[in-house]
Amino acid sequence: MIHIVLFRPEKPQNTGNIMRLCVAIHATLHIIGPITFSLENKDLQRAGMDYIDDLKLFFYEDYANFIKTVPQNNIYYVTRYANRVYSSFDFSSPINDVYLMFGRESTGIPYDILRNNIDKLMRIPMVPAARSLNVSNCVALVTYEVLRQQNFPSLATEEAIKGPNFLFKK
Repeated sequence: MIHIVLFRPEKPQNTGNIMRLCVAIHATLHIIGPITFSLENKDLQRAGMDYIDDLKLFFYEDYANFIKTVPQNNIYYVTRYANRVYSSFDFSSPINDVYLMFGRESTGIPYDILRNNIDKLMRIPMVPAARSLNVSNCVALVTYEVLRQQNFPSLATEEAIKGPNFLFKK
């Protein structure tokens, strides 16, 4: 199972979008606080739509409490400071839980956490002058790479609501 971990998210719109993604791919969301907005925020609710009702969500007061509850060897940290690209990791076995941690929109994941997990750091390639990408886009990019390597387990690979031949109907 895929677990998305947000370290002290700041923007409710991004968090809502990530919540919707988690529901759409059967991922669990873990939020490490404190956060600067309410989970009842209208922007969060708008971005998450009605998907939020089906979200599996865990909230932690801080990183120390989070790290006590999950297997540390399964946590991967997405940061611009990594020397390894996210697609170079092997996630082909869907047996193990994978935790993908993403940092704050303004400051990322704290330095000490990164330094203590050097072999689990991954980056998304971008031009050298770019400082960052939107966190919800990063979550989607990296998460779908994990899913691709696992051949999209339990996900519809053809149109399920209107049928696979929807475009060919007259």
